[in-house]
Amino acid sequence: MKIYTKTGDDGTTALFGGTRVSKHHIRIDSYGTLDELNSHLGLLRDQEIDQHSKAILLKIQEKLFVIGAILATDPEKEMLKNGKKRLDIKRISDEDVNILESEMDAMDETLPPMTHFILPGGHQTVSFCHVARSVCRRAERLATALYQHSPFEANALKYLNRLSDYLFVLARFLSKQVQAEEIKWIPEKEI
Repeated sequence: MKIYTKTGDDGTTALFGGTRVSKHHIRIDSYGTLDELNSHLGLLRDQEIDQHSKAILLKIQEKLFVIGAILATDPEKEMLKNGKKRLDIKRISDEDVNILESEMDAMDETLPPMTHFILPGGHQTVSFCHVARSVCRRAERLATALYQHSPFEANALKYLNRLSDYLFVLARFLSKQVQAEEIKWIPEKEI
C-alpha cells in the first residue's frame, strides 16, 4: 500500500465511507486537530515522566484515535445495508471519562490548592503539557462546532472536555515532579 494516492491533489479528501469533502471542511479540521494533539501527547510521553502518567497518556492517545475515527466517518454512510455500523470499534464510554476524572482527583490530592491562574512554563516537560492542553481546547472547540452542524456521539465531546482539564492538572503534577516553580498570574492593578 502506498502512502500517496494523488486523490487529494484537487484539495479534497475522503471520509470513511467514501464521501469526498474539501480538506478545509470542519470535519477534517476537527480530526486533523486531534491528530495534532495526539502528536503533542506522544512528545509529552517521550519525556522523563513517571510510568503511570506515560501509561495513561498512551491510553488517551488510543482514545483520540477512536474519536478521530468517529469524526472521520460520514454520518450518512455510518450504517451499512445489513444494519451494522461501518465503524466497528469500541466507542468512548462513560468509564473512559471517569478514568480521566479519577486521575485528576488523585493528582489533585498531592497538589497545593490553586489560588490564581498559573502561567504556562517552568520546565520543558511542563510546557509540552500546556501546549497539548491548549491544542486539546482547540480540538474541543472545532468538534463542538462540528457537533452543532452534524451531531455525533456526545461522549466524544465530553471526553475532550475532561481531557483538557486532565492535561492542566497533569501540568501542575509534572511541575511538582520536576520541582518547577508555578508562577501565578497576578494582574497588575490600574493606577
